[in-house]
Amino acid sequence: MDLMELERLLLAFKTGELDPGEAARQIRNLHYEDIGYARVDHERTKRQGVPEVVFGAGKTRAQVVGIIELLVQRSPNVLVTHTDEGTFGEVRNVAIDAEWHASARLIRIQRDRTERGVGAIAVVTAGTSDIPVAEEAALTAEAMGNQVQRIWDVGVAGIHRVLAERALLQGARVIIVAAGMEGALPSVVGGLVGVPVVAVPTSIGYGASFGGVAALLGMLNSCASNVSVVNIDNGFGAGFVASLINRKWEAPAG
Repeated sequence: MDLMELERLLLAFKTGELDPGEAARQIRNLHYEDIGYARVDHERTKRQGVPEVVFGAGKTRAQVVGIIELLVQRSPNVLVTHTDEGTFGEVRNVAIDAEWHASARLIRIQRDRTERGVGAIAVVTAGTSDIPVAEEAALTAEAMGNQVQRIWDVGVAGIHRVLAERALLQGARVIIVAAGMEGALPSVVGGLVGVPVVAVPTSIGYGASFGGVAALLGMLNSCASNVSVVNIDNGFGAGFVASLINRKWEAPAG
């Protein structure tokens, strides 16, 4: 529980700003708020260091806006993934500073830009077609307080392209690599660096790529020991886990 918020509520009750019923309601909602179609988790920041993220697919615009309206009251940074520009227009009615990122199909509200990473996170794509997934990872990592370096279109079909970026790759603290087709690039990058590589298979490729399954299996079978893998097209998951790896460690209070 957010003790500072609890103290604020108790003080407001003590001074008469809140009546007993309203104080009890707000204290109950410190953990999460049940709004019928969603239970908005306000404790995620305390548990994981980042606020709840809204997965937009399958939700109505009204549902997304209702969740965002509650989240922005407690969380300076909020993401909505897998959404559309029409939903963004509705979200701006409750958060005028919301940003629309069309390539990643992502809405971002970023009011806190505190740097929380040890070093830079490099986000790499094998091809231009992989950029939407990689951009979701990059935007997520930035929202979580990281410096991000983008390196696009350096796939193994032209190995000299990724070798030309060796200095930048070797200076990164964590690397995210998004690749479709056969998914070979994370293994190549993993062999060039001594840091964690988060591989993201994308659903880019011809028929036998099976919507990213071929890339997924190739990455899972990587001979580079520093490569770990998230799900197909899961740019958000890659940005999230890379941010946790890169995060500056803080001793627990007390």
